[in-house]
Amino acid sequence: MIIAQLIIAIVFEVLGTSLLPKTESFTKVLPTAGLVFCYVVAFYFLSRVVKVMPVGIVYALWSSVGIVLISLVGVFVYRQKLDAWAVFGLALIIAGVVIINFFSKTSLH
Repeated sequence: MIIAQLIIAIVFEVLGTSLLPKTESFTKVLPTAGLVFCYVVAFYFLSRVVKVMPVGIVYALWSSVGIVLISLVGVFVYRQKLDAWAVFGLALIIAGVVIINFFSKTSLH
């Protein structure tokens, strides 16, 4: 249940961040409203997760998975390019998430 809430928080954060370019500096009402809605949902579920898991671990997982997913959105939706160093950095982020989830005693298993 708690992992599902963390996933919901991550998905809505990525959706909100994906809308950021569409807001055109918050001048477009619908994308801006969608962004605010997504962030409210993301932070609501994030606040529920930190009741059970350490905030540092939650934030590390939330932000790192979000970084990887929003990078993929950038590539596939906004046609942005990632060079080899960016891909390497993202691989290190993924490795960090794997280490936290499989080896750390502070995360939920």
